[in-house]
Amino acid sequence: MKPSRIYDVLTSLRNQKWPAFLWGPPGVGKSAIVKKLARSADLPVIDLRASLLDPTDLRGIPAINDGHAIWCPPDFLPKESDKPGILFLDEINAAPPLVQASLYQLVLDRQIGEYKLPDKWWIVAAGNRQGDQSVVFRLSAALANRFIHLDFDADILDWRNWGIESGLHPLILAFIAVRPQLLLGESISGSPAYPTPRSWHMLSDVISTFGGIENVSDIAPGIIGEAAATEFKGYIQKSMSEKDYLEIVADPSNAKLPTELGDVYALTSWFAYGAKDQNIRAAASTLLGRLPPEFGVVMARDMVKGSITFINESGYKSFIKKHGKLFVS
Repeated sequence: MKPSRIYDVLTSLRNQKWPAFLWGPPGVGKSAIVKKLARSADLPVIDLRASLLDPTDLRGIPAINDGHAIWCPPDFLPKESDKPGILFLDEINAAPPLVQASLYQLVLDRQIGEYKLPDKWWIVAAGNRQGDQSVVFRLSAALANRFIHLDFDADILDWRNWGIESGLHPLILAFIAVRPQLLLGESISGSPAYPTPRSWHMLSDVISTFGGIENVSDIAPGIIGEAAATEFKGYIQKSMSEKDYLEIVADPSNAKLPTELGDVYALTSWFAYGAKDQNIRAAASTLLGRLPPEFGVVMARDMVKGSITFINESGYKSFIKKHGKLFVS
């Protein structure tokens, strides 16, 4: 499932008792989507890393009360006084079998020993698949049967929309649009660095920290891997620069527009990056009437993701009126 579908499914499942399990490769955004769901619903999240637990951690420790031994549950579990929330069992299949066994009762019966999970607390788990080059243990059939399983796949459009909303560097978004295979790659020759949605986000932050793409050419291979970094470097050397973009912003009615696919994606990404600026929105509104309709659709969608107020621009309204059918094709 693509991330937007998983988000919708989790939103619907949240008000029932059955726990959900998100499967997917490292760096694809499993934990991020759980936290996004929690933020949108104003719910607290207790992020419990199963791989860091010992089998006895969930049961707690015994204490003597009136000559009887009682179990004192750990403080990190939700309490009756807490508001409803999500108990997120991350890296659950990275935990050894004995720890997994300690989770059986909590996941299915919502209790462990004397402890009971408060009403309206929902359990969500996540883990990497055995083929994802991660350290995992086989999830026992008994534990697996206690979950609704959702397979998490990277999706270019979902990631691009998220990247625009999150302010990722425009040339990263443009590059992935023309090389979608590199959104989620694999480690080559055992390299610890390889492209994932998370590592592209990381690279964007590093570019911001170092003040520009030209300053991170020696760092990028350690984030997205040598092969992806080489391709990305080649792309940015040929693609539309920020200077080119600003020249178009200054004269959107007459400036020469790019024709190469990679440059068109760079153009739309640069504009979406600055979409909160009224001058940028006005320039983009003008460009919609000059771009080929199929590229205008990309521009319009990206601008709306960058700033919903773009729908008020006259150029956007005219474009929708003329080419609205392209948005549903």
